[in-house]
Amino acid sequence: MKNIVIATIATSSILMSASLQTDAKNAGLKAIPTSTLELMKIIDNPKNPITNEKVELGKKLFFDPRLSKSGIISCNFCHNLGEGGDDGVEASIGHKWTANPHHVNAPTVYNAVFNDIQFWDGRAKDLEEQAQGPMQAHPEMASTTEHVERVINSMPPYVTEFKKAYGENVKISFEKITDTIGLYERTLVTPSVFDDFLNGDKDALTSKEKAGLKTFIKVGCASCHTGIGLGGAMNAFNVTGTYKYQNVGDFKGDKNGMVRVPTLRNITQTAPYYHNGKIWSLKEAIKEMGKIQLGTKLSTKQIDSIEEFLKALEGRKDPVIYPMLPASTATTPKPDMN
Repeated sequence: MKNIVIATIATSSILMSASLQTDAKNAGLKAIPTSTLELMKIIDNPKNPITNEKVELGKKLFFDPRLSKSGIISCNFCHNLGEGGDDGVEASIGHKWTANPHHVNAPTVYNAVFNDIQFWDGRAKDLEEQAQGPMQAHPEMASTTEHVERVINSMPPYVTEFKKAYGENVKISFEKITDTIGLYERTLVTPSVFDDFLNGDKDALTSKEKAGLKTFIKVGCASCHTGIGLGGAMNAFNVTGTYKYQNVGDFKGDKNGMVRVPTLRNITQTAPYYHNGKIWSLKEAIKEMGKIQLGTKLSTKQIDSIEEFLKALEGRKDPVIYPMLPASTATTPKPDMN
């Protein structure tokens, strides 16, 4: 009898897990593929296919602060890969220690390839186009296209690497440089136990995480936080209420008031939350979302349950080894703090 009971419980658990996997997929949640081939179909850029040479070069460029006017600020400055892929402050800090004038928070670069569109207002179609923005924005890297081109072309090792990646006749333009950074960023993918679960491992999630996933779907979180990124598309904001820090900064979304839904992957590592970074507690962020997007007052039990699921979205990250950058030369632009 005891063995029968145990077998029944085990069978019931398997069926419940299978049902939850189906419910999650029906709600629009998708896993990062386990197959490298399948993943490449999603993250690759047909116009500039990913290769090892381009990725390694893009990584160096991502970490090189000389692309900024001051020679201090790299892409990694605001998108710290050793942490959550962001900078961990409310409003990002840029040139001359300037806080973003719109009080906008830096989104994570991890899994950004799964976004439908880039920037909080969706003004860039992909990561390659997005990489051009911060470099030229005065409150950020304060650079120019000419400065960036001069920096890279002044260092023979960089020129050699571009030729190796793109061919002997490559023109090292601003667009080619930012395209290479964007291509590197496409590879910053962090699968988690949630993906293992959706990909068929019924035991990948704990019972609390499974309960949290059920709550997440039931209350309607998956209506916006969907797809592989659990976010990344444009959506209306302040649907059923007004964000309590709405007046901090002047960001109002795109011309239609739409805001890009942030990814929930690695959400435990990307505080503070919301476009202006005014909420530091994940529980408070969940509570506020319920009020302004779902029109419901989530209970403490529901909030705790959803948070438990969100913890399962912390992804596996490759160790970040800082690249050795080429030495500056006599023709490399000097740092300019003005």
